[in-house]
Amino acid sequence: MTTATGRLIGYARVSTAEQDEVYQRAQLVDKGGVQARDIYVDHGVSGTKTSRPAWDRMMDEDKGLQPGDTLVVWKLDRIGRNSGHVITTIHTLVDRGIHVRTLDGIDTTTATGRGMLGMLAVCAQMERDFNSERTRAALDHRRGLGITGGRPRSVDDKQARLIRRMYDEGDKVALHRSHVEDLSRDRLPLPLSFLSKEA
Repeated sequence: MTTATGRLIGYARVSTAEQDEVYQRAQLVDKGGVQARDIYVDHGVSGTKTSRPAWDRMMDEDKGLQPGDTLVVWKLDRIGRNSGHVITTIHTLVDRGIHVRTLDGIDTTTATGRGMLGMLAVCAQMERDFNSERTRAALDHRRGLGITGGRPRSVDDKQARLIRRMYDEGDKVALHRSHVEDLSRDRLPLPLSFLSKEA
């Protein structure tokens, strides 16, 4: 495990609903020991967004966090959209030799902090499993009611028979222009070779 010998880098994320940037910055400086110039802030960005500009700059392996640095955040939820995403992100950082510390007690440089992270990983896996079970149960219930997923059929039975004939007979079938126009209107791409020369 790399020791924390590098910089303290702070990260704050402020959604539009919670304007607590000043508070997060103050906490990172006062309690986290981070220099104000070393704090990355994403404004109006939800944790569910896959792209967060300040976060992306901070994660840049050339210019951002380096091995030995410590990422300091106010709370774990600033890192990601759910516990599974947070745990994955922390493991990615630790694998790069970057430590993570929250102002509410998680610190990957200590045995206690790593233990807490392990417990969070178990909870995150349980969350994923529960979500998966709920999804499967809901799909099974819908199937039992005769409701299937996917988008509605875009062709009627007559069009389906015509398409099947075209498939079965290949280039041998010559279709009337009206058939092609009907299918094209329904956004079904057809090669021009299916069009009869007499049509």
